Amino acid sequence: MAAEGVVRQFIERVRSGQEPEAAYCYMAERVLAHQLTSEDEITVERSPADYADHIREMIAAYGPFSLNITEFLAQDDRVYVRWKQAGIHIGEVDGFAPTHQPILEIASAVYRVENEKIAEYWIQIDREGIRNQLQRNEQSSEGAG
Repeated sequence: MAAEGVVRQFIERVRSGQEPEAAYCYMAERVLAHQLTSEDEITVERSPADYADHIREMIAAYGPFSLNITEFLAQDDRVYVRWKQAGIHIGEVDGFAPTHQPILEIASAVYRVENEKIAEYWIQIDREGIRNQLQRNEQSSEGAG
C-alpha cells in the first residue's frame, strides 16, 4: 500500500478513536514521534500498543470525539495531515477537572512511511488553544454554580 493509503487508513481507523487497537496494522514496532510544544521539540518512541493507549486516554478525556481532516497532502514517503478534533471535556486534562463543555483541537502532522508502516512523525497541536478553551470552560462552570 502506498504511503497515502497507509496514513489515510491510520487516521480514519486509529487516530479517529474508532479502532485504537488497529494501530499495529499501520505502525512500525518502533515509531519516532517528534512533538513540538511551544519552541521545544521532544522525541518519544512509541509502539503500536503505546499509541493505542494514548488514543484511549484521549477518549477518556474527551469522550467519543469526531475528527475531520481539513488538509491531506502526500509526496513520496511523507504524508501531511491537518485535522480538527471535537469532543466534550469529560476527564481531567492538564489539571483541569471535567467541565462537560465542547473542546476543539486543531493539529497537524507529517508521517513518514517505510515498508507500508508509519515509522516516524512530526506533530504540532494548538495546545495553547486547548488551554484557553479549558480555562474559559472552567470559568463558565464556576460562574454557573
